[in-house]
Amino acid sequence: MSSVKIVVRKKPNKDGTLPLCLRITKDRKSTFVHLGYSVKESDWDANLQRVRKSHPNSARLNNFLISKLSENTDKTLELETRKKDVTVRAIRQKIKPKVGESFFKQADDYLETLTKRKKYNIRSADEPRIKQFKKFMQNRDVAFADLSVGLMEKFKTNLIEMTNLGERTIMNHFVVIRSVCAHARKNGVITQEMSPFGKGKFQIKFPESAKIGLEPAEIKEIEDIDLSSEPLRDHARNIWLTSYYFGGMRVSDVLRLLKADFQNGRLYYTMGKNDKTDSLPILEKAFAIVDKYMGQDYRHGLLFPDLQEVEDINDAYEVEKRIKTRVGALSGHLKIIAERAGIKKSLSMHIARHSFGNNAGDKIPLPILQKIFRHKHISTTMNYMANFRHADVDNAFKLVLG
Repeated sequence: MSSVKIVVRKKPNKDGTLPLCLRITKDRKSTFVHLGYSVKESDWDANLQRVRKSHPNSARLNNFLISKLSENTDKTLELETRKKDVTVRAIRQKIKPKVGESFFKQADDYLETLTKRKKYNIRSADEPRIKQFKKFMQNRDVAFADLSVGLMEKFKTNLIEMTNLGERTIMNHFVVIRSVCAHARKNGVITQEMSPFGKGKFQIKFPESAKIGLEPAEIKEIEDIDLSSEPLRDHARNIWLTSYYFGGMRVSDVLRLLKADFQNGRLYYTMGKNDKTDSLPILEKAFAIVDKYMGQDYRHGLLFPDLQEVEDINDAYEVEKRIKTRVGALSGHLKIIAERAGIKKSLSMHIARHSFGNNAGDKIPLPILQKIFRHKHISTTMNYMANFRHADVDNAFKLVLG
């Protein structure tokens, strides 16, 4: 158990008076919270933790001290009741957080850091989730010490009852809160023990989701549909097929492609997500698309026109911002293309990657697929391809059922 006492600090002010403080002690460690008042040493009764009557405002000051002692003892007990392992630092943070040490102040700093690091996509996804949590807290700031498992459970219930969000999206709200906690930990504001996440605390569990790609026949329908009189939809199809023809290349990398990346019948590019560089062959179908755009003169030496409105192509923040806008527009065209082609599956830019994995299936060894997908670890490729490799399971059923 912790203890809260009113004491005077021995280091005097310039006028010789001693500052009145709350001393919080937990596990033989103490921290002090200044109360904004000072008294002469002769006016302080250390045993009673009271101001002597010799002080001109003793009655009023003692009432203030009794109120502060009661209030902060209650806060300490509340925190210890809610949290199993409470440090003296957590108690101090609960009683009197420093300027900038509350959750939403650190959240603002976290978002600003994302901007400085040119992480537009992450910021654009995380900022509305922080706003949703702030709305749940009725726009009140909150000390990190109050981020209990119980509060996280209440927020989860609120998201389920008040929104139509899917379980994965709901979990992403807690990923953001955890990221802000990690940011505060790096800033020295909190310790790991003060976070509501971790072993024995609130668990972030994502539901398993099936990755479904298009079959070869469905891809052929996309290739064959006549869009000659619809240049915008034809362009959306070309972007999607380029992604598929180059091993499920991410759309952000497709839109960044430069004409100079194509040399000697190969594509040389660096993946934006993990900076891994490699080259891929340009086969006939891919060449037809590349050749069509090579004759155009787009700014920055781009193969495709989608990012040419960006003033500085090296400004990662502006580039990511533009990519998000373009992906939204491309997705709208892809939806109509799918309807025209009679495809019932959702046709998105990312499904091109799933489609390549689906059609690779058991045909390509995992180490080669790791190289194509540019996964850092083979285990990532194994987990990803588990959605598309079915031969062993199919053969097992045939052996049993015939």
